[in-house]
Amino acid sequence: MARWFRRKKPLDAAPGEGRPPGFHEVRKPSDGAPETEAGSGEWGTPEVTDSVLVEGPSGAAREPESFSESLLAAGTDSEARRGLIQRFRERLGRTRQALSGGLERLFWGRRELDAQVLEELEELLITADLGVDTALRLLETIREKVRRRELKDLSRLKEVLREEMLRLLPVTPPVPRTSRPWVVLLVGVNGVGKTTTIAKLAHRDRRQGLTPLLVAADTFRAAAVEQLEIWGERVGTLVVKQKTGADPAAVVFDGLTAALARGADTVYVDTAGRLHTKVNLMEELKKISRTAGKKIPGAPHETLLILDATTGQNALSQARLFNQAVGLTGIILTKLDGTAKGGIALAVTQETGLPLRYLGVGEGLDDLQPFDPQAFVEAILG
Repeated sequence: MARWFRRKKPLDAAPGEGRPPGFHEVRKPSDGAPETEAGSGEWGTPEVTDSVLVEGPSGAAREPESFSESLLAAGTDSEARRGLIQRFRERLGRTRQALSGGLERLFWGRRELDAQVLEELEELLITADLGVDTALRLLETIREKVRRRELKDLSRLKEVLREEMLRLLPVTPPVPRTSRPWVVLLVGVNGVGKTTTIAKLAHRDRRQGLTPLLVAADTFRAAAVEQLEIWGERVGTLVVKQKTGADPAAVVFDGLTAALARGADTVYVDTAGRLHTKVNLMEELKKISRTAGKKIPGAPHETLLILDATTGQNALSQARLFNQAVGLTGIILTKLDGTAKGGIALAVTQETGLPLRYLGVGEGLDDLQPFDPQAFVEAILG
C-alpha cells in the first residue's frame, strides 16, 4: 500500500523536482478562465502539498473497507464492543444523567406507573431531544404495557425503553465501495465541525492502511484552507487546495485528478459552511456534485451531513433541506459529549430516514466512533 509522508520542498526547486517517478501534475483553471463548470478552459499548476511516495512491504493495494465494516468487526469481538460501550458511557455522561437520572427521579417514592408518571415521562423524553414524534411512539408502547400490567418497576421500564429504542435504531448495512477512489462530500452549516471531522475520518483510514486525500473546497473562509492543511499534516495525508475565492467545483476537479494520479483510496471534500436556507449556496453544492460525477462516474459516492448535537431540534430542519438539495446518504452527529440532549440521535434517524454513520464524542482524533445502536442506547440509559 502506498503511503504519503510530508517533506519540505527546497525553495529553489523546479516544478516537479523531487517527486517520485510516475507523478502526474494536477492542473487548475488559470486566472480569467470561465467559471461555468469545472474542467473546462485553460489550465495552470495548482497548489498541492508535496509528498514522498513510499511503497508498503508487499507493494500490493488493499481493498478499501466500507464505512460500516469496522462496526461489524467490533460486533464480532466482545472485548471491542465492551470498549465501545464504555467509551460511549464516559462521553455521553450528560445525556445519561439527564435521561437515566430523570427516570430514577420519576420513580422516587412511587410504586407504580400511573397517569402522572407517564405525563412526566413524556416531558422527560421530549426534553432529552428525542423529538415529539419519537417520544410519542415510545410512550404508546409503554402505555400499552401498563394497561396489560406488564410494567411495574423502574428496571422493567428501562428494559422496555431499551428494546424500543433499539427497534427504532436498526444497524445500517455496510456500504460496498465500488469505486477507487471513494469520494465523500461533507456538508453542513457553519460551526458544526466539518474540518475536524474530515481529519478524524482520514485518521481512521490511515489506521486501516488506506490512503486518504483531502480537498479544501471551502474557498470562502480565509482560514479554512490553512486549518485543513494543519490537520492534514497532523494526520499525515495530502491536501489539494487553491487560493481563497477560487471556484470550489474547480478545486474538487483538481482533487479528483490528484486522487486518480496518486492512487488514493478515499477523497474527503471539505465544503464551505452554509446556511441551509440560502438557495445560492445550496446550488453551489449541486454544482460540486455534478463536477465530481463528471470526473469520476458515480461520485460523490457518499454525501454526509454533519450536525451539531447541541443544536437540538434545529438539526432536523437542516437535515431535511440538505437532503432535498444534494441527496444525503448519511449523517455524522458531533459534540455529543457536550450536551445532555443526546436523544437527538433517535429523532434525526426517525424523522429523516437517514442512517447515522458516526458519532463525535470528543476532540481527539480517535473520538469519532462508528454509530453502534446497542452501545449508544446502553450508554444513555445506564
